[in-house]
Amino acid sequence: MTAPLSSQAPRGCSSEEWQARCELAALYRLIAYYRMTDLIDTHLTLRVPGSAEHFLINHYGVPFEQMRASDLVRIDHQGRVADPLNPDGRINVAGFVIHSAIHAARPELACVIHTHTAAGMAVSAQAEGLLPLTQHAMKFHGKLAYHEYEGVALDVAERQRLVADLGPHKAMILRNHGLLAAGESVAEAFMEIYFLERACQAQVQALAGGRELHLPSEAVQRHTAAQFAAEGEREIVDLAWRAALRLIEEQRPDYCR
Repeated sequence: MTAPLSSQAPRGCSSEEWQARCELAALYRLIAYYRMTDLIDTHLTLRVPGSAEHFLINHYGVPFEQMRASDLVRIDHQGRVADPLNPDGRINVAGFVIHSAIHAARPELACVIHTHTAAGMAVSAQAEGLLPLTQHAMKFHGKLAYHEYEGVALDVAERQRLVADLGPHKAMILRNHGLLAAGESVAEAFMEIYFLERACQAQVQALAGGRELHLPSEAVQRHTAAQFAAEGEREIVDLAWRAALRLIEEQRPDYCR
């Protein structure tokens, strides 16, 4: 398990929720570090420990590079703010619609990440979707969902279709929009979006090369996906998350407050 980021919780917040806030704030900063932001848009959420009805989302307007644990807003699945630390927190409506759908329908998925990167949007607009061009892409063989674009996600009626399209998967391409990844932990969600983003970057560059592409066999694609799901992968995911946190270690006193 990831080591605690802070042991000091403010009044009105349990130590478990404060730990979750610190971890989510760190994730926002790492998404910025890896240049997966889109000004103040896109959103990352984390279920509040011990609560089936509440999750944390960013205060809309705070740059990801400056996100702090106290900037996060606790809301319920109806979008109502229930946060003594940030009672007047403003949230992104589209973020609420997308994330509340998944948190409500998939309780095992604690963390959800949505991005609008150039590579992610480019692949989301390509008819073939994600191609099995790289090892990173083959991680998602048979495990990647697609959701048709319906406009800016402001209609709560879209939640049902989002969940239906996601099915049992943890990653999805939102057509003409961007990427979505989720995990049972912040570490897993981070690794899912990192690999999906890198796969999209590689695909855009490979297609731009103008040369004939080589696709591995279906058997190799299945084998590679199974390797990524093998026992011991959770330990690797946690090691990678710890390594990523070291990249922003000097920011901890700021983001965990």
